[in-house]
Amino acid sequence: MDDATLSEAAGAPVRVLSRALLSGGAIQQNWLLEVERGGAREDWVLRTDNAATLAVSLTRPQEFALLRAAYSAGVPVPEPLFEGKHDGKPFLVMRRVRGTANAIALGKQVGPGGDAALVRECGKALRRIHAIAPPRHDLPFLGEPPADPALAFVAAMEQRLDDAGTPRPVLEWGLAAMRRHAAPPLPPVLLHRDFRNGNLMVEEGRVTGVLDWEFCGWGDPHEDLGWFCAPCWRFAHQHLEAGGLGPREAFLEGYGTGVDVARLPYWELAATIRWAVIAADQGARFLSGVERSLELALTGHIVPALEMDILKQVEGLDAGTA
Repeated sequence: MDDATLSEAAGAPVRVLSRALLSGGAIQQNWLLEVERGGAREDWVLRTDNAATLAVSLTRPQEFALLRAAYSAGVPVPEPLFEGKHDGKPFLVMRRVRGTANAIALGKQVGPGGDAALVRECGKALRRIHAIAPPRHDLPFLGEPPADPALAFVAAMEQRLDDAGTPRPVLEWGLAAMRRHAAPPLPPVLLHRDFRNGNLMVEEGRVTGVLDWEFCGWGDPHEDLGWFCAPCWRFAHQHLEAGGLGPREAFLEGYGTGVDVARLPYWELAATIRWAVIAADQGARFLSGVERSLELALTGHIVPALEMDILKQVEGLDAGTA
Protein backbone atom coordinates (compact mmCIF):
# COMPACT_ATOMS: atom_id res chain seq x y z
CA MET A 1 0.00 0.00 0.00
CA ASP A 2 1.70 3.22 -1.15
CA ASP A 3 1.55 6.63 0.49
CA ALA A 4 -0.47 8.15 -2.36
CA THR A 5 -3.29 5.61 -2.03
CA LEU A 6 -3.53 6.08 1.72
CA SER A 7 -3.33 9.87 1.41
CA GLU A 8 -6.18 9.93 -1.09
CA ALA A 9 -8.37 7.68 1.09
CA ALA A 10 -7.54 9.60 4.28
CA GLY A 11 -8.12 12.98 2.67
CA ALA A 12 -4.76 14.25 3.97
CA PRO A 13 -1.05 13.57 3.32
CA VAL A 14 0.07 10.29 4.90
CA ARG A 15 3.57 8.84 5.05
CA VAL A 16 4.01 5.17 5.98
CA LEU A 17 6.97 4.71 8.32
CA SER A 18 6.66 0.94 8.78
CA ARG A 19 4.31 -1.91 7.99
CA ALA A 20 3.95 -5.48 9.25
CA LEU A 21 1.52 -8.28 8.43
CA LEU A 22 -0.27 -9.35 11.61
CA SER A 23 -0.78 -13.01 12.48
CA GLY A 24 -4.12 -14.77 12.00
CA GLY A 25 -6.68 -13.75 9.43
CA ALA A 26 -7.45 -16.82 7.32
CA ILE A 27 -10.06 -14.83 5.40
CA GLN A 28 -8.70 -11.27 5.69
CA GLN A 29 -5.25 -9.68 5.84
CA ASN A 30 -4.49 -7.23 8.64
CA TRP A 31 -1.50 -4.89 8.34
CA LEU A 32 -0.07 -2.83 11.20
CA LEU A 33 0.98 0.55 9.86
CA GLU A 34 3.02 3.19 11.64
CA VAL A 35 2.28 6.43 9.82
CA GLU A 36 2.89 10.15 9.97
CA ARG A 37 -0.13 12.38 9.38
CA GLY A 38 -0.22 16.09 10.02
CA GLY A 39 3.17 15.95 11.73
CA ALA A 40 2.00 13.35 14.25
CA ARG A 41 2.76 9.63 14.39
CA GLU A 42 -0.16 7.21 14.55
CA ASP A 43 -0.61 3.43 14.62
CA TRP A 44 -3.24 2.08 12.23
CA VAL A 45 -4.48 -1.34 11.19
CA LEU A 46 -5.33 -1.77 7.51
CA ARG A 47 -7.73 -4.62 6.74
CA THR A 48 -8.20 -6.07 3.26
CA ASP A 49 -9.22 -9.32 1.55
CA ASN A 50 -7.05 -12.39 1.20
CA ALA A 51 -6.67 -14.11 -2.15
CA ALA A 52 -9.73 -16.27 -1.47
CA THR A 53 -12.73 -15.27 0.61
CA LEU A 54 -15.93 -16.87 1.89
CA ALA A 55 -19.14 -15.98 0.08
CA VAL A 56 -20.86 -15.39 3.44
CA SER A 57 -18.27 -12.81 4.48
CA LEU A 58 -19.27 -9.15 4.29
CA THR A 59 -17.26 -6.72 2.18
CA ARG A 60 -14.80 -4.24 3.67
CA PRO A 61 -17.13 -1.24 3.05
CA GLN A 62 -19.93 -3.11 4.82
CA GLU A 63 -17.63 -4.03 7.70
CA PHE A 64 -16.59 -0.38 7.92
CA ALA A 65 -20.25 0.67 8.25
CA LEU A 66 -20.72 -1.87 11.04
CA LEU A 67 -17.65 -0.60 12.87
CA ARG A 68 -19.03 2.94 12.72
CA ALA A 69 -22.39 1.80 14.08
CA ALA A 70 -20.74 -0.19 16.89
CA TYR A 71 -18.35 2.63 17.76
CA SER A 72 -21.28 5.04 18.02
CA ALA A 73 -23.13 2.56 20.27
CA GLY A 74 -20.27 2.43 22.76
CA VAL A 75 -19.03 -1.03 21.81
CA PRO A 76 -15.29 -1.39 22.53
CA VAL A 77 -14.05 -1.47 18.93
CA PRO A 78 -11.10 0.11 17.13
CA GLU A 79 -12.03 3.57 15.91
CA PRO A 80 -12.88 3.34 12.17
CA LEU A 81 -10.93 6.00 10.29
CA PHE A 82 -11.52 5.68 6.53
CA GLU A 83 -11.87 3.22 3.65
CA GLY A 84 -10.58 2.99 0.09
CA LYS A 85 -9.42 0.74 -2.75
CA HIS A 86 -6.00 -0.50 -3.86
CA ASP A 87 -5.51 -2.52 -7.06
CA GLY A 88 -9.25 -3.03 -7.18
CA LYS A 89 -9.42 -4.50 -3.67
CA PRO A 90 -11.34 -2.60 -0.97
CA PHE A 91 -9.70 -1.88 2.36
CA LEU A 92 -10.56 -0.19 5.62
CA VAL A 93 -8.32 1.53 8.13
CA MET A 94 -8.93 1.67 11.87
CA ARG A 95 -6.96 2.96 14.79
CA ARG A 96 -4.81 0.35 16.51
CA VAL A 97 -5.94 -0.86 19.94
CA ARG A 98 -3.50 -2.34 22.42
CA GLY A 99 -3.65 -5.82 23.84
CA THR A 100 -3.64 -9.42 22.66
CA ALA A 101 -6.31 -11.39 20.86
CA ASN A 102 -4.35 -14.66 20.86
CA ALA A 103 -6.69 -17.26 22.33
CA ILE A 104 -3.91 -19.50 23.64
CA ALA A 105 -2.09 -16.59 25.28
CA LEU A 106 -5.31 -15.38 26.93
CA GLY A 107 -5.98 -18.89 28.20
CA LYS A 108 -2.56 -18.94 29.85
CA GLN A 109 -3.16 -15.51 31.36
CA VAL A 110 -6.44 -16.46 33.04
CA GLY A 111 -5.19 -19.91 34.05
CA PRO A 112 -7.42 -22.87 34.96
CA GLY A 113 -9.34 -20.76 37.49
CA GLY A 114 -10.49 -18.30 34.83
CA ASP A 115 -11.16 -14.58 35.12
CA ALA A 116 -14.74 -13.79 36.12
CA ALA A 117 -14.22 -10.03 35.75
CA LEU A 118 -12.98 -10.42 32.19
CA VAL A 119 -15.94 -12.51 31.03
CA ARG A 120 -18.32 -10.04 32.71
CA GLU A 121 -16.75 -7.38 30.47
CA CYS A 122 -17.28 -9.68 27.50
CA GLY A 123 -20.95 -9.98 28.44
CA LYS A 124 -21.31 -6.20 28.70
CA ALA A 125 -19.68 -5.69 25.30
CA LEU A 126 -22.00 -8.21 23.68
CA ARG A 127 -25.05 -6.58 25.25
CA ARG A 128 -24.04 -3.25 23.65
CA ILE A 129 -23.84 -4.94 20.26
CA HIS A 130 -27.31 -6.42 20.77
CA ALA A 131 -28.67 -2.97 21.62
CA ILE A 132 -28.36 -2.24 17.88
CA ALA A 133 -31.63 -3.43 16.37
CA PRO A 134 -33.49 -3.07 13.07
CA PRO A 135 -34.50 -1.03 11.25
CA ARG A 136 -31.15 0.65 10.62
CA HIS A 137 -30.89 2.77 7.48
CA ASP A 138 -27.09 2.86 7.81
CA LEU A 139 -26.91 -0.95 7.51
CA PRO A 140 -29.11 -1.71 4.47
CA PHE A 141 -26.85 -4.54 3.27
CA LEU A 142 -28.00 -6.70 6.22
CA GLY A 143 -31.41 -6.96 4.61
CA GLU A 144 -34.62 -7.81 6.40
CA PRO A 145 -34.41 -9.91 9.59
CA PRO A 146 -35.47 -13.55 9.10
CA ALA A 147 -38.97 -14.40 10.28
CA ASP A 148 -37.56 -17.39 12.19
CA PRO A 149 -33.80 -17.11 12.84
CA ALA A 150 -33.43 -20.75 13.95
CA LEU A 151 -35.03 -22.24 10.85
CA ALA A 152 -33.25 -19.70 8.64
CA PHE A 153 -29.94 -20.84 10.16
CA VAL A 154 -30.75 -24.50 9.46
CA ALA A 155 -31.72 -23.74 5.86
CA ALA A 156 -28.53 -21.71 5.30
CA MET A 157 -26.29 -24.48 6.65
CA GLU A 158 -28.10 -27.12 4.58
CA GLN A 159 -27.59 -25.00 1.47
CA ARG A 160 -23.88 -24.59 2.17
CA LEU A 161 -23.50 -28.35 2.63
CA ASP A 162 -25.35 -28.95 -0.64
CA ASP A 163 -23.17 -26.40 -2.43
CA ALA A 164 -19.97 -28.02 -1.11
CA GLY A 165 -21.08 -31.40 -2.47
CA THR A 166 -19.27 -33.46 0.19
CA PRO A 167 -21.50 -35.82 2.25
CA ARG A 168 -21.57 -34.74 5.91
CA PRO A 169 -24.12 -37.07 7.60
CA VAL A 170 -23.28 -35.99 11.15
CA LEU A 171 -23.81 -32.33 10.31
CA GLU A 172 -27.08 -33.16 8.57
CA TRP A 173 -28.15 -35.12 11.65
CA GLY A 174 -27.36 -32.16 13.86
CA LEU A 175 -29.37 -29.83 11.61
CA ALA A 176 -32.31 -32.23 11.75
CA ALA A 177 -32.17 -32.04 15.56
CA MET A 178 -32.18 -28.25 15.33
CA ARG A 179 -35.38 -28.40 13.27
CA ARG A 180 -37.00 -30.61 15.91
CA HIS A 181 -36.04 -28.37 18.83
CA ALA A 182 -36.46 -24.91 17.30
CA ALA A 183 -38.00 -22.46 19.80
CA PRO A 184 -40.37 -19.60 18.87
CA PRO A 185 -38.52 -16.59 17.41
CA LEU A 186 -37.53 -13.54 19.46
CA PRO A 187 -37.26 -9.89 18.35
CA PRO A 188 -34.11 -9.61 16.19
CA VAL A 189 -30.92 -7.80 17.18
CA LEU A 190 -27.55 -7.22 15.53
CA LEU A 191 -25.44 -10.35 15.80
CA HIS A 192 -21.66 -10.22 15.61
CA ARG A 193 -21.62 -13.94 14.72
CA ASP A 194 -17.94 -14.40 15.63
CA PHE A 195 -17.85 -13.01 19.18
CA ARG A 196 -15.38 -15.40 20.84
CA ASN A 197 -12.00 -15.89 22.42
CA GLY A 198 -9.59 -15.07 19.58
CA ASN A 199 -11.57 -12.09 18.28
CA LEU A 200 -11.40 -10.05 21.48
CA MET A 201 -8.46 -7.73 22.12
CA VAL A 202 -7.64 -7.79 25.83
CA GLU A 203 -5.15 -5.73 27.84
CA GLU A 204 -4.70 -5.97 31.61
CA GLY A 205 -7.97 -7.85 32.04
CA ARG A 206 -10.02 -5.37 29.99
CA VAL A 207 -11.65 -5.81 26.60
CA THR A 208 -10.10 -3.10 24.42
CA GLY A 209 -11.51 -4.19 21.07
CA VAL A 210 -14.07 -6.52 19.50
CA LEU A 211 -12.60 -7.60 16.14
CA ASP A 212 -13.72 -9.24 12.87
CA TRP A 213 -17.19 -7.96 12.00
CA GLU A 214 -17.46 -9.73 8.63
CA PHE A 215 -20.25 -12.19 9.52
CA CYS A 216 -22.82 -9.85 11.08
CA GLY A 217 -26.57 -10.17 10.58
CA TRP A 218 -29.94 -9.90 12.32
CA GLY A 219 -31.12 -12.73 14.54
CA ASP A 220 -31.73 -14.26 17.96
CA PRO A 221 -29.32 -12.83 20.59
CA HIS A 222 -28.83 -16.36 21.97
CA GLU A 223 -26.94 -17.24 18.78
CA ASP A 224 -24.03 -14.99 19.84
CA LEU A 225 -24.27 -16.19 23.46
CA GLY A 226 -24.13 -19.81 22.33
CA TRP A 227 -21.23 -19.12 19.97
CA PHE A 228 -19.14 -17.61 22.78
CA CYS A 229 -19.90 -20.52 25.14
CA ALA A 230 -19.58 -23.39 22.62
CA PRO A 231 -16.96 -26.07 23.43
CA CYS A 232 -15.02 -25.36 20.23
CA TRP A 233 -13.94 -21.93 21.53
CA ARG A 234 -12.82 -22.99 25.01
CA PHE A 235 -9.45 -24.31 23.78
CA ALA A 236 -7.36 -25.66 26.70
CA HIS A 237 -9.96 -24.84 29.37
CA GLN A 238 -13.05 -26.87 28.52
CA HIS A 239 -14.36 -26.46 32.07
CA LEU A 240 -14.48 -22.66 31.65
CA GLU A 241 -17.73 -22.46 29.70
CA ALA A 242 -17.45 -18.76 28.81
CA GLY A 243 -14.95 -18.93 25.96
CA GLY A 244 -12.38 -20.85 28.01
CA LEU A 245 -11.82 -17.60 29.93
CA GLY A 246 -14.21 -17.79 32.86
CA PRO A 247 -17.47 -19.14 34.27
CA ARG A 248 -20.65 -18.98 32.24
CA GLU A 249 -22.52 -17.41 35.18
CA ALA A 250 -20.21 -14.38 35.23
CA PHE A 251 -20.53 -13.92 31.46
CA LEU A 252 -24.34 -13.97 31.65
CA GLU A 253 -24.25 -11.68 34.67
CA GLY A 254 -22.28 -9.14 32.63
CA TYR A 255 -24.72 -9.50 29.74
CA GLY A 256 -27.68 -8.73 32.01
CA THR A 257 -31.36 -9.54 31.75
CA GLY A 258 -33.30 -11.23 28.98
CA VAL A 259 -31.30 -14.46 28.65
CA ASP A 260 -33.30 -17.69 28.33
CA VAL A 261 -30.74 -20.25 29.50
CA ALA A 262 -32.87 -23.05 28.07
CA ARG A 263 -32.03 -21.76 24.57
CA LEU A 264 -28.26 -21.85 25.03
CA PRO A 265 -27.65 -25.60 24.39
CA TYR A 266 -29.55 -25.25 21.11
CA TRP A 267 -27.36 -22.37 19.93
CA GLU A 268 -24.18 -24.04 21.20
CA LEU A 269 -25.05 -26.95 18.90
CA ALA A 270 -25.62 -24.43 16.11
CA ALA A 271 -22.17 -22.95 16.80
CA THR A 272 -20.47 -26.33 16.52
CA ILE A 273 -22.27 -27.13 13.27
CA ARG A 274 -21.48 -23.72 11.79
CA TRP A 275 -17.79 -23.93 12.73
CA ALA A 276 -17.63 -27.43 11.19
CA VAL A 277 -19.12 -26.08 7.94
CA ILE A 278 -16.64 -23.17 7.93
CA ALA A 279 -13.72 -25.49 8.71
CA ALA A 280 -14.72 -27.80 5.85
CA ASP A 281 -14.96 -24.79 3.51
CA GLN A 282 -11.52 -23.58 4.55
CA GLY A 283 -10.05 -27.02 3.95
CA ALA A 284 -11.64 -26.99 0.50
CA ARG A 285 -10.06 -23.60 -0.22
CA PHE A 286 -6.64 -25.15 0.42
CA LEU A 287 -7.38 -28.24 -1.70
CA SER A 288 -8.62 -26.04 -4.55
CA GLY A 289 -5.10 -24.67 -4.94
CA VAL A 290 -6.31 -21.07 -4.84
CA GLU A 291 -4.68 -20.46 -1.47
CA ARG A 292 -1.93 -22.82 -0.26
CA SER A 293 -2.15 -21.93 3.41
CA LEU A 294 -1.07 -24.31 6.17
CA GLU A 295 -3.68 -22.72 8.46
CA LEU A 296 -6.46 -23.55 6.01
CA ALA A 297 -5.18 -27.11 5.56
CA LEU A 298 -5.03 -27.75 9.31
CA THR A 299 -8.45 -26.19 9.89
CA GLY A 300 -9.99 -28.73 7.53
CA HIS A 301 -8.65 -31.53 9.75
CA ILE A 302 -10.66 -30.47 12.83
CA VAL A 303 -14.02 -31.43 11.28
CA PRO A 304 -14.09 -35.00 12.73
CA ALA A 305 -13.54 -33.69 16.27
CA LEU A 306 -16.37 -31.20 15.77
CA GLU A 307 -18.59 -34.00 14.50
CA MET A 308 -17.96 -35.90 17.74
CA ASP A 309 -19.03 -32.82 19.70
CA ILE A 310 -22.19 -32.60 17.58
CA LEU A 311 -23.10 -36.22 18.36
CA LYS A 312 -22.79 -35.52 22.09
CA GLN A 313 -24.69 -32.23 21.89
CA VAL A 314 -27.61 -33.73 19.95
CA GLU A 315 -27.83 -36.58 22.43
CA GLY A 316 -28.02 -34.09 25.28
CA LEU A 317 -30.54 -31.91 23.44
CA ASP A 318 -32.82 -34.85 22.72
CA ALA A 319 -32.57 -35.99 26.35
CA GLY A 320 -33.20 -32.48 27.62
CA THR A 321 -29.92 -32.48 29.57
CA ALA A 322 -27.66 -30.47 27.23
